[in-house]
Amino acid sequence: MTALGVYEVELNGQVVGDQVLAPGWSSYEHRLRYETFDVSARLRPGANALGVRLAEGWYRGRLGFGGGRRELYGDRLGVLAQLEVVAADGTVTTVASDGSWRATAGPTTRSGIYDGEDHDARLERAGWSSPGFDDRGWDPVAVVERDRSTLVARTGPPVRRIERVAPVSIGASPSGRTIVDFGQNLVGRLSLSVEGPAGTTVTLRHAEILQDGELCTEILRAAEATDRYTLAGGGRETWEPRFTFHGFRYAEIDGWPGELTAADVEAVVCHSDMARTGWFECSHEGVNQLHRNVVWAMRGNFLDVPTDCPQRDERLGWTGDLAVFAPTAAFLYDTAGLLRSWLADLAAEQDEEQGVPLVVPNTMPDVWFPIAIWGDAAIAVPWAVHRSSGDLDLLRTQWPSMRRWIELPIRWAGADHLWMGRQLADWLDPAAPPENPAAGRTDPTLVGNAWFCRMLAVMAEVAGLLGETADAERYATIGQEARAAFLDEYVTPRGRLVSDSETAHALAIRFGLVPEGARRVRVEQRLVRLVRKAGHHITTGFAGTPVITDALCDAGAVDDAYALLLQEEPLSWLYPVTMGATTVWERWDGLRPDGTLHGGEMNSFNHYALGSVADWLHRSVAGLAPAEPGYRRIVVRPLPGPGLTSARARHDTPYGRAEVGWRIDADRFELDVVVPPNTEAEVWVPGSAEPVVVGSGTRTFTTAANVDQVAERSP
Repeated sequence: MTALGVYEVELNGQVVGDQVLAPGWSSYEHRLRYETFDVSARLRPGANALGVRLAEGWYRGRLGFGGGRRELYGDRLGVLAQLEVVAADGTVTTVASDGSWRATAGPTTRSGIYDGEDHDARLERAGWSSPGFDDRGWDPVAVVERDRSTLVARTGPPVRRIERVAPVSIGASPSGRTIVDFGQNLVGRLSLSVEGPAGTTVTLRHAEILQDGELCTEILRAAEATDRYTLAGGGRETWEPRFTFHGFRYAEIDGWPGELTAADVEAVVCHSDMARTGWFECSHEGVNQLHRNVVWAMRGNFLDVPTDCPQRDERLGWTGDLAVFAPTAAFLYDTAGLLRSWLADLAAEQDEEQGVPLVVPNTMPDVWFPIAIWGDAAIAVPWAVHRSSGDLDLLRTQWPSMRRWIELPIRWAGADHLWMGRQLADWLDPAAPPENPAAGRTDPTLVGNAWFCRMLAVMAEVAGLLGETADAERYATIGQEARAAFLDEYVTPRGRLVSDSETAHALAIRFGLVPEGARRVRVEQRLVRLVRKAGHHITTGFAGTPVITDALCDAGAVDDAYALLLQEEPLSWLYPVTMGATTVWERWDGLRPDGTLHGGEMNSFNHYALGSVADWLHRSVAGLAPAEPGYRRIVVRPLPGPGLTSARARHDTPYGRAEVGWRIDADRFELDVVVPPNTEAEVWVPGSAEPVVVGSGTRTFTTAANVDQVAERSP
């Protein structure tokens, strides 16, 4: 079963499967995914009936911001279905969709990903998908030609209803409107249980935040995010939209017949049904909430395609967002299936001259140019999945795409090995003007060339793993030359960077762009001074945020990394937590202390990119990381610091669960380590000069130390 659009299929009056928004969103012109279902138990002797509800979804509906565009992929919706029945005697009967099928308008009178869904229950046709229904008044269908070679089996998990959330409060806004608060910014839709006169219409509007007690729809831009249900009458009716989703914490409900109670409405959380694989907790509740926010932001934005945000007129598969978040995602959930599918779309849409699209699937063919970080998703994402899973097959599959991408900046860089093309740089640097998020403090080409050097190093390593010896040597050589060019262009002999920003220094340190020695020490010292000068407030955007805390730790300034993490004033990771955030914000100060909105047009309150700090929480605060891909060998190296007295991380590796937890009690430091079967771990007890290598099992290490003694001291 698949569709041009989104579908729900019924056999003999019963819905088949538990997926929603099937078959999802892919690069339709290249890859149309199909799904298979075992329906043996639902077949009957004699007559059977197969029926499909069909809606526009991503295929024909409005996509993109600024009003968007419709019919990006086609103007005709369609269904492809094939039922194969094997009788007890081995006889095979095949029933396939063809020109003999019939169609009509259904009770869902409007549906769209951005705008919501209207459903008139008075138009329901009882028994429409059961044997014996009279469809003679329905219209004949047209057969749409389609290249069958584009059909591919689904590799990732479908979108499902994952969780149901009850309201925490129902109240009235200052204008008298009914507002339901679910206590959590989430992605999905509402489920209603309602009774009232026929023709009564209940209107549901959705938003992430309130402004002056009213639903704030300004940040939705042109997305209506509104559902309407018209009652059939005659008893209690249950309804949930089928072909849309919203990002919301609050819902405004208008036209409800009688008194609305918490038993009448619930939020249905929808996202790709990935297995949870990673957990983190510590002694600081603010940091725990930050981590929960990261998890919820990922859940909301991993709805078939890894998107930037789930609520406004965008919801696109931005490549740069995922490039910086992929290590965090791969720890928290089993993303291999979903990202394998998305990377297949990326490879299919990649262009030899323009590179990787800014969004995948590509809805922005007019805004497409080679760019670091965003294009680097072709390399960074499969590498992150491989580091977590150890699966070489994904790297083999993506290797042609990875090579096509890296060869483009190599050509652009030329003989001097400097890539001087257009860049989005440290996107959303908080100092950038609201109307120009790319105009941050760090030289755009510095950011681009830092990532260029890093991706060359990854490519050399991947080539070695795949046995591509010539490529491994070539990329290693070009990488050395690119690093030398970076030094000459951006770093003075005395260790000053062209851009005197935290992002510039953090990239230079973390990506190994300044060799050990006096110059490296000066770069490290300057980073620490800049962070302290900023009062341990965040000054980084997409490029700097994933590396700033690691770079501080590399510089021996663990205390400063913790001070940055635990800062609660604007701008900081914990500031949104103090403002009641339950997901990661797009902007550090999306909602100001006085309750006003940030002035920029882009102001999502569910955006995982800046949650990339969770990777550092897992690897360095708790101390759990793969020393080899797939956790065949684990490194346990916690870096405790001021403000925390305990931390713990767990991850379900391919070999079983690995776990690291530490706690400090007075002057005693205790480290618990769980190593899965058939693996080993390098355990670095804080203060020790060498690791202890241990095999599978559970062990505890202790040392006499307090927080100040355990933490590496700042220079």
